[in-house]
Amino acid sequence: MSNNVIEVKNLVKRYKGTKKLSIDDISFSVKKNEFFAFLGPNGAGKTTTISILTTTLGKTSGEVKIAGLDINKHDRAIRKKIGIIFQKPSLDIQLTAEENIRFHACIYGVFNYMPTFKLMPKAYRDKVMELTKVVGIDSDALFKSVKKLSGGMQRKLEIVRSLIHTPEVLFLDEPTQGLDAESRRSLWKYIDKVRKQLGTTIFLTTHYIDEAENADNVCIINNGKIAACSSPEKLKESLLKQELILDAKNRDGLIAELSSLNLHFTVNKHIIVPYNKSPQKILAQLKTELSVLKIHEPTLEDAYIEFLKKNNKMEA
Repeated sequence: MSNNVIEVKNLVKRYKGTKKLSIDDISFSVKKNEFFAFLGPNGAGKTTTISILTTTLGKTSGEVKIAGLDINKHDRAIRKKIGIIFQKPSLDIQLTAEENIRFHACIYGVFNYMPTFKLMPKAYRDKVMELTKVVGIDSDALFKSVKKLSGGMQRKLEIVRSLIHTPEVLFLDEPTQGLDAESRRSLWKYIDKVRKQLGTTIFLTTHYIDEAENADNVCIINNGKIAACSSPEKLKESLLKQELILDAKNRDGLIAELSSLNLHFTVNKHIIVPYNKSPQKILAQLKTELSVLKIHEPTLEDAYIEFLKKNNKMEA
């Protein structure tokens, strides 16, 4: 039996009245309990892909399976196996936090509706208290009107609501958009907790590339095609080298030394020396006194930009 909870093979989407493919023959898979990040610029195909995976948009061709179920044949069953946090908040602000959770649970057929929290089955009440504890919603906030909750607390509530039916996959579409830095950090702490404690697979789309640094795998989509798909470390290693950033009062002497060591370097504001081996070995050979010494470790954002540049050149 496959360990993949999401399988996408040769997926194509063409909107009516357009010649260009929105999704152009993409394939990827996501394992159970994996943190998978799906990145790309605006118009790249992220929203179209996640809409197809969550059964809200039909595909033109290709194969998609969620939790082993074919999306063409089992769309209703798939909806019960996934949770979604949309880019824009989708809570009913006139209801309390708990009422939002309760209605969601009843819509999914997990529990029969009762008019108050106390009248709901013990299994429901226990599940709500378990999830709210995981994400940091106290009992006071749980019974408050949603419109009285902060943006960060509302996002936490959306996580609880999306998990009440115990989905195998949680789709996060720009989950931290509009939140301040502290709320973003707090929300990710709780999402990570949910994944570890409940074994939920996380599928993320985001414009904040740093949020994908801790992903198990990252897929970059551009112009409807997959530009790269691997772990963050492998993506960085495949395109980028670590760099020494150097300078000296005797810049000419430093340049002469680097040249004598047959090291490749560029001279701009400072002297940039890419390296694959230990930087200490390079530094140990330098006699010139340095006025600037920094080590630049490439980030996922650096790799993301490089892959987009490379992909755009190939498309041109």
